[in-house]
Amino acid sequence: MAAKTDTEVIIGGRVITLSGFESEEYLQRVASYLNSKLAECSQTEGFRHQPIDMQSILVQLNISDDYFKAKKQIDELQEQLDEKDKELYDLKHELIAAQIKQENTEKKTDSLKSELEEANKKLLLLEALQKNHDKK
Repeated sequence: MAAKTDTEVIIGGRVITLSGFESEEYLQRVASYLNSKLAECSQTEGFRHQPIDMQSILVQLNISDDYFKAKKQIDELQEQLDEKDKELYDLKHELIAAQIKQENTEKKTDSLKSELEEANKKLLLLEALQKNHDKK
């Protein structure tokens, strides 16, 4: 288990100590994300005129919106991945079926070549016998 990390970060202009089992870099990224959301919301005129508790709720809603959009995107990507996995599975089975068909065709071709060689030998033999018979 990873060691617990305590990291001082600045969120909304205040120094806060974050604790967790993630790296200090990760905790700083979380704080940076939160600061960017605060700055984004603060650019809205109506946001600044809201009481602090309402501002907090609006930031939370904004972050929740980001979360659900990201989750939706992940779900869609997972569906695409599942479809691609199924397509790959189907293609592998088609490939195996084609390889088996090719092997069977090659065996049949080899068999027909052998039959042709035997037929050519018989033909040569018959032609030789015919020439001998014609000479007599």
